[in-house]
Amino acid sequence: MTALRGLEAPEVHYGPDGLVPAVVQDVTDARVLMVAWMDAEALAATLETGDIHFHSRSRGRLWRKGETSGNVLQLRAIATDCDRDALLVTAEPHGPTCHRGTRSCFDDDRAPPRAPNQQLAWLEELWATIASRAATRPSGSYTAALLGGGVDGVARKVTEEATEVLIAAKDDAAAEAGGHDRESTRAALASETADLVYHALVVLAERGIDPSQVIAVLRARHA
Repeated sequence: MTALRGLEAPEVHYGPDGLVPAVVQDVTDARVLMVAWMDAEALAATLETGDIHFHSRSRGRLWRKGETSGNVLQLRAIATDCDRDALLVTAEPHGPTCHRGTRSCFDDDRAPPRAPNQQLAWLEELWATIASRAATRPSGSYTAALLGGGVDGVARKVTEEATEVLIAAKDDAAAEAGGHDRESTRAALASETADLVYHALVVLAERGIDPSQVIAVLRARHA
């Protein structure tokens, strides 16, 4: 068996039937997508291929999620609970997880569709990296170098990146108005916006302010 991206098979205490419950959550926001069963064969196939497999109790065989629908779940992480008799599987879903066409098996299929997942939860990972650089100031780190310039240096970069976002947005608007292909202008706008978001987070780190305070303000305004 080949472990995916360095993932090793965890020690699992299977039940008398050779099965263990597996809770699958979305890697982008930890939304619970489904619960199914794994046996040793399913766990091995999951780690070997990177596609999440289960044991189908109704069919009595190995089952690759999405093998008929194409809505596969790609493995990103796997862990056991404290008793090692349950699995938490973190996945990147490709399409709806539930057979009803909903994102999660716990969504009400009578409810209106949820807004598309914009993967904003990944900003937690970016913030964790920035906070770590702020705490350790490793040599060669661009973030550490920015922070070393103090508030003036970091804030100046935010101003520069905001200007770049404005220019990129106007370029994209001009391409749209002229009926031109917008692939490059849209990519440029996304890139400049990424730079702006990153540098805004570095400003917060330099000032010792958690992004949660910003989210709290946005939630209050929304309410």
